[in-house]
Amino acid sequence: MSSTAADDTGGNPIYGPFFGVMGVASSIIFTALGAAYGTAKSGTGIAAMAVMRPELIMKSLIPVIMAGIVAIYGLVISVLLAGALKEPSDYPLYKGFYHLGAGLSVGFSGLASGFAIGIVGDAGVRGTAQQPRMFVGMILILIFAEVLGLYGLIVSIFLYTK
Repeated sequence: MSSTAADDTGGNPIYGPFFGVMGVASSIIFTALGAAYGTAKSGTGIAAMAVMRPELIMKSLIPVIMAGIVAIYGLVISVLLAGALKEPSDYPLYKGFYHLGAGLSVGFSGLASGFAIGIVGDAGVRGTAQQPRMFVGMILILIFAEVLGLYGLIVSIFLYTK
């Protein structure tokens, strides 16, 4: 008698956990890419601004901190998803699809959020060096950019709990 991969794993395909692992990887990879871009782009603006106004360096680190928070969203989901991974016999394919969706939702929204934070942070710190009243507007725009990553985290948690 021939046996299939599904027979050996209690009816679940042996490749089911692959999708869960891809969810784990994509959540941390894409959020880290977004955070890295946001940090690098904002850091460039801070370095350019610090030449003229070195007293504003600490105040201008807010975009870098916000970009780092995006990576934490991906880390949280990666740890949750990695903890839910099981042997193929105990891991149905639909669960792998849910976990892949959870990883992609936080990953891509974190990537977009990091890009937005980087662009706003760069222009914002340079503008704040010339016009200090621009600081509050920059912070508000950064909050709106950060919340994009938070939306992905919320959807990701919802998918994880399914």
